[in-house]
Amino acid sequence: MALERFPCLAECGFNQKRRRGKKRAGPASSGSRFFCAYVPNSFRAMCEVLQNSDSGLHSENVNEVFFPPCLCFSFLQFPPKQSAPESLMNRPSAAILCLLASVAGFLGARSLSAVDNPPSAADRARQDFELMRLFADAYEQIDSNYVREVDRRELVEAAIRGMASHLDTFSTYIPPKDLTKFEQYLDQEFVGIGVHANATAGKLEIVSPLPGSPAFRAGLRSGDAITEIDGKSTTGLNPADVGKLLSGPPGRPVVLGIRKPNTENVEQVTVVRELIQLPTVVGMSRDAEQQWKFMLDEDKKIGYVRITHFSRNTASELKKSLETLVTQNMKSLVLDLRSNPGGLMESAIEIADLFLDSGAIVTMKGRAVPERKWSAKRGDTISDVPMTVLVNRQSASASEVLSACLQDNQRANIVGERSWGKGSVQNVIQLESGHSALKLTTASYFRPSGVNIHRFPDSKKEDAWGVMPNDGHVVELSQEQWLEWTKARETVDVVHGQSSSPESRSYKDLQLEHAIALLTEPPSPEPTSAIPEQDVSKIVVP
Repeated sequence: MALERFPCLAECGFNQKRRRGKKRAGPASSGSRFFCAYVPNSFRAMCEVLQNSDSGLHSENVNEVFFPPCLCFSFLQFPPKQSAPESLMNRPSAAILCLLASVAGFLGARSLSAVDNPPSAADRARQDFELMRLFADAYEQIDSNYVREVDRRELVEAAIRGMASHLDTFSTYIPPKDLTKFEQYLDQEFVGIGVHANATAGKLEIVSPLPGSPAFRAGLRSGDAITEIDGKSTTGLNPADVGKLLSGPPGRPVVLGIRKPNTENVEQVTVVRELIQLPTVVGMSRDAEQQWKFMLDEDKKIGYVRITHFSRNTASELKKSLETLVTQNMKSLVLDLRSNPGGLMESAIEIADLFLDSGAIVTMKGRAVPERKWSAKRGDTISDVPMTVLVNRQSASASEVLSACLQDNQRANIVGERSWGKGSVQNVIQLESGHSALKLTTASYFRPSGVNIHRFPDSKKEDAWGVMPNDGHVVELSQEQWLEWTKARETVDVVHGQSSSPESRSYKDLQLEHAIALLTEPPSPEPTSAIPEQDVSKIVVP
C-alpha cells in the first residue's frame, strides 16, 4: 500500500501507540451461541463507529471503547422467531433487530440527556432505528440469499468503508490487516534490513540501502540483485511477497542470495533484522560516509534541508541538522517541502515554532471539537536567518500548514508552484479496542490570515485554496521538467558508494536556483506589519 505518494495521508491524530488487547467475547449462555458468534464479529465495529463518531471521542483520548451493556443482553430476552419459507424476503434477523433496537435506544438515551427538547430527541431515536433497520434488512438479505456464501465481517467492513468514502476522499476505514502498516507509515519506522528495492522483469534489485542500516553494514549496494531470501527464489515475487519475506522480529537473521552487477556469482549474505527509522530530513548530497550534507553553498553559507514527511521524529531530526548548519556559520536557508504529502500536524506546528519568536501558527475548527489555536513561543528558535520555502503541486496538508504560517508571518518567501490545497484534519478513532480504526475528517485548519486553504470539488482557479508562491516567485514546471526533477531527486536519494552522483550534479533545478537567487539578493526592508499573536498555550495536536 504505497500511501506515501498521496496527500490524503496528511495530519492524523496518532499521539499514542495502539493498545493491543484481546477481543471481548459476547455473553455466555446456552441460548446465545448465535449471538456470541454473530454479533461481536459482525457488528462490533459498526457499533463502535456509531458510538465514537457521535461522541467525539478519539483514539488518543481513550484506551478502550466501552461496549454498552444494553447491546449485550437484548438477544437473551428476545430469541429468534421461526418464520415460514414464503416470508423469507420480509424477515430481518431477530438478533440483528434486537441489537439495533438497543443501539437506537442507546443513541436516543444519549440524545435525551444532551438536549432540552425530549420530543425531538425521541424523533431522532426513531429515525436512527428506522435507518438501522434498513441496514439490517439489506444485511440479512445478502447474508441469507446471495448466490454464494459471504463472509459476514467482510460485509460489515464494506459497509463501513462505504460510509467513510461517502464523506470525502480522506476518510477511510483501516481494517486490522492494514493497521500496523498505517502506524509504521506515521512513525516512519519498521523492522527489516533497510533497503529500497524494485521488482522488475521478474528480478528483485536493490535501488538503495539506507545508510547505517543492517543491509548497508552488510555491504549491499545499489544495483545488487537479491536472488534468494532464506532459500526461496525471488523470481516472479511481487513487492508484497518480498516485504513479508524480509520482515520479521528484530534480532532474527535472514540469509540473502546476492548477485553483484556484471557477475554471475551468487553470494550468501546474512543480515540481522532491526528496527529501521526512515529519515524524514535529508540534504542535497552525501559525504564520503554517506551521511547527508546540509550546506548547499560553502562560499555563500546557504543551508538546504528537505523534509520528505512529517512524522513523530521529524522536528528532532530538523533540530539536529539546523544545529550542524549553525556551527558551520549558516547565513541563509532553503527549506524544501516539494512533494511532501504531509503527516502529523503536531510535527508541522513544532517546526513552525522553530522559526518564529511570536505570531499565530494555525487554528483548527470542527463541528464536534473545540476550536484550538497555536502560537509561536520565544526560545529555541532560529528567527534571524533569511529563508525561502520551496513548494510544488504535490506539497499538501502539514507541509501547507508550515509554509502558510511562515508566509503569513512574513518569515519566509514561498517559491515554486501552487500547493495541493488540503485544509482538513483527520483524526484516527480506535475500533475493536485498537484492532481496527476509522480515519475520519473531524476539523478544518485555518492559516494565520484566517483563510482555509482547502480545495473543494467546486473550487475555481481564482479561489484562495492552496499556498501560492509570493508575487514574482512562481516557477511552474512543464510535464517534461517535472519528470526530470523527479528522476534527479530519486538519484540524489540513492546511496552510490561515493560522495555525490554525476546525475544529480548535471540537473538544473530551476525552482531551487530561483530560491538561491532570492537569498543572495540585497535584503528587502523590514515589514511594517505582522500577523498578531494569538495568546494561547501550545498544546499537542490530536
